[in-house]
Amino acid sequence: MNLEIDNQLVTLATLRAAWEESVDVTLGAEARRRIAESNEFIVEVVAGGEQVYGVNTGFGQLAQVRIDDDQLAQLQENLVSSHAVGVGEDLGDEIVRLIMLIKVIALAEGFSGVRLELVETLCELINHRIYPCIPSRGSVGASGDLAPLAHMAGALIGNGEVRVDGKVMSASAALKKAGIKPVRLAPKEGLALLNGTQVSTALALAAVFRTENILSAALVAGAMSADAIKGSDTPFDKRIQNVRGHGGQIAVAGVLRELMRGSEIRASHVDCGRVQDPYSIRCQPQVIGACLDVLRHVCSVLETESNAVTDNPLVFADSKLILSGGNFHAEPVALAADYLALAIAEIGALSERRIALLIDSHHSGLPAFLVKDGGLNSGFMMAQVTAAALASENKSHAHPASVDSIPTSANQEDHVSMATFAARRLHTMLDNIADIVAIELLAAAQGIEFHRPQKSSNSISDVISGLRKISPAYENDRSLSADIRQVAATVNAGEYCDYAASVLPSLST
Repeated sequence: MNLEIDNQLVTLATLRAAWEESVDVTLGAEARRRIAESNEFIVEVVAGGEQVYGVNTGFGQLAQVRIDDDQLAQLQENLVSSHAVGVGEDLGDEIVRLIMLIKVIALAEGFSGVRLELVETLCELINHRIYPCIPSRGSVGASGDLAPLAHMAGALIGNGEVRVDGKVMSASAALKKAGIKPVRLAPKEGLALLNGTQVSTALALAAVFRTENILSAALVAGAMSADAIKGSDTPFDKRIQNVRGHGGQIAVAGVLRELMRGSEIRASHVDCGRVQDPYSIRCQPQVIGACLDVLRHVCSVLETESNAVTDNPLVFADSKLILSGGNFHAEPVALAADYLALAIAEIGALSERRIALLIDSHHSGLPAFLVKDGGLNSGFMMAQVTAAALASENKSHAHPASVDSIPTSANQEDHVSMATFAARRLHTMLDNIADIVAIELLAAAQGIEFHRPQKSSNSISDVISGLRKISPAYENDRSLSADIRQVAATVNAGEYCDYAASVLPSLST
């Protein structure tokens, strides 16, 4: 993908594309002009001897310490080196690519005072697929994602390690191989690179995109489970949804109706005596629809944040002002991530309840534990236990991270967002629900096949055909672990998105 950054809104769809594949980034004429004007004012301020935080002072509680002009470059490099204290496993290349892109977007707005050379070098790293090794832990989400962004900034000056084609090497060697000259930081540039919410935002964006993939699969699995237990599609009638009015509910019901359209199994019991199905079947539009509304809200917040200027202080060259504020505080991202965590937990919880329904012969009308010769065979008994364990684990992960502020920097930073952890823990939750939904897909496919020769809808039949290429029908007891893993991989890869693309924020625009 080729992307020119020129102070336009970078959409969620574009950000998703950058998460999925490599991107070549260039700066447009307007972005170049604004960057240059902002930097010219910083040069003017330094030459005039005015004391400005982060330009010629220390940082945090050391802001009152004035730094001599001949030490300003060293000040910025010291900042990068001293703040590069992240720990834990490195973030994946797709996350790092998003971080770097969002940082370019912020700097290109022209309120950071950096040189054009710095932003162009960051673009060059992206374009040469040089991804800094950024440890995943060590940020409290204010003043921005300082530690992880310091590791990103280190690569620009030739420090630390990077990944190129999946291989770890020194940043200096990678830059030399690509013909990129390491940057010698100028006043304010280290601070502009380190201040900002780009790591939290990238982690949350990636979680959004993964949630879209998994929600799509959950809708497919939910429709399959409804057909497997000979459930009714009447609760999905658009008139029921319209009188309540929630957009997500209306959209989800539409997807479920379309998935079940033309099912021979559904037609076979239109006049049966069952009055109502359990909530996990009947209330899918209400529950998953509410989750979709959460997802849409979170997408709006993150699209705004991805296009935001979040470093400090900010340079307003047109009015000749440098203003110190708090745009680096990632509370919007933290609260959005916590909100999304609730939706993720609910998607998994509802899927697990449908698995439990499928294996319960008293409620599903299917063979106990979805296997012939029950007793000799245990069937899907333990697969449901695995799903229950994962759903329960997600309840703990759903506890809001944003309420757990802890003071840092000798109480100068006395309230922090915890946005980085809030966003990072979403991926653990998503790993869990990908496995839960994979189990439901396998269980629902097994249940539907007990109704042969009656067939489900064409869409569901196509899904089952794809599943059977991975996992054969369960005739006798065997381990399902590898099957679950492989089906979960298709869920994470977005192979079910086509069935719900019309309702997904980043795919419907």
